[in-house]
Amino acid sequence: MNEIKTVAVIGLGYIGLPTAAILATNGLNVIGVDVNEKTIEAVNRGEVPFVEPDLGVHLSGAVSQGHLKAALDTPAADAYIVAVPTPFKADRSADLSYIEAAANGIAPQLQGGELIILESTSPPRATRYMADVILALRPDLSLDGEGGKSIIDVAHCPERVLPGRVMIELVTNDRIVGGITARAAERAKELYAVFCQGEILLTDDVTAEMAKLVENSFRDVNIAFANELSLISDKLGIDVWELIRLANHHPRVNILQPGPGVGGHCIAVDPWFIVDVDPANAKIIRTAREVNDAKPEWVVEKVLKAVADAGEGAAIAVLGLAFKANIDDLRESPAIEIARSIAEALPQVQINVVEPHVQQLPKQLSAISNVELLQVDSALAASSVVVLLVDHDEFRSLNTSLLDGKALIDTRGVFRS
Repeated sequence: MNEIKTVAVIGLGYIGLPTAAILATNGLNVIGVDVNEKTIEAVNRGEVPFVEPDLGVHLSGAVSQGHLKAALDTPAADAYIVAVPTPFKADRSADLSYIEAAANGIAPQLQGGELIILESTSPPRATRYMADVILALRPDLSLDGEGGKSIIDVAHCPERVLPGRVMIELVTNDRIVGGITARAAERAKELYAVFCQGEILLTDDVTAEMAKLVENSFRDVNIAFANELSLISDKLGIDVWELIRLANHHPRVNILQPGPGVGGHCIAVDPWFIVDVDPANAKIIRTAREVNDAKPEWVVEKVLKAVADAGEGAAIAVLGLAFKANIDDLRESPAIEIARSIAEALPQVQINVVEPHVQQLPKQLSAISNVELLQVDSALAASSVVVLLVDHDEFRSLNTSLLDGKALIDTRGVFRS
């Protein structure tokens, strides 16, 4: 098998850039490819265009040593890692257009012998779809050498990292590698073994795709149970966090924590890929998605009631926009949906948003005239209703006297007495 010396990483987002950096700091020559010129410029300066602890050290070191550079165009390389978005469409089926675009860029560069890995979280058979796109453009290549054609090896290796711990978990977590062929799986394993200290588990591509979806669906179902408990507890006048704390003292019970909904590109999206592939049987998975998708509306209703009770002149402080604590990732965030819904329902009420990890409001909120991004002290001082949506450390450390006399909707249980 060909030795891999140069890797092109297609997509320099929250997964692609850390992967490029960790490969480069382990001695490989890496070219990162992205459609965003500002991202390309930042990476080539050795700067991280988003928040991720420890990534800056790896990135700046790799760039300064000449092992990592970024470009707009896909280069020739020994291996390609595709880490592009896979959002869902209006009908909740997967949008594979970004994967197709990546394949279109890779195909002209191939000479035969390359390894191509799809890391994007994808519905079953997306890896084979990517391979089909490439082979349609390059009929001189094949996956198995049939007819004496040159071989390309295609595999799927889903990311399994937690935002905020990506640089640690890239190294320590086990990885699943699924090859369209056994040879592809072995080659992909050799590449990830450059930096991965966890166990690298081999399977076929479709099983690897499904494994990632199952992992995130498991989490989604369990979060839905906690969110459903929060609705029931509210009806009964019970503190749901106390209820869960007590129940979790059972040796075989481990209930997760409720929140305002579920966000992020993985847990909020991936279960729909399973529902789409087999809607008749994915009953629990669908119901969990519906429970979690409905939670933001429940929070909005709580806020509207609090504002009505507060009377004329009420203003609202919305604490947090990210989809989880201590990061700047806003993808599929229920907090943004909640803030937008409140602002549109109450156009005469000032909405003071606090998100310490961003410098400007996201586009969903920036055009709404009654929404402003403030520092936490200013937002609290100007507001009579406070909505805690994200449990950032900055909010956890607040002096609770700042909340005195204010109506509080705490969706994370941060300010429980």
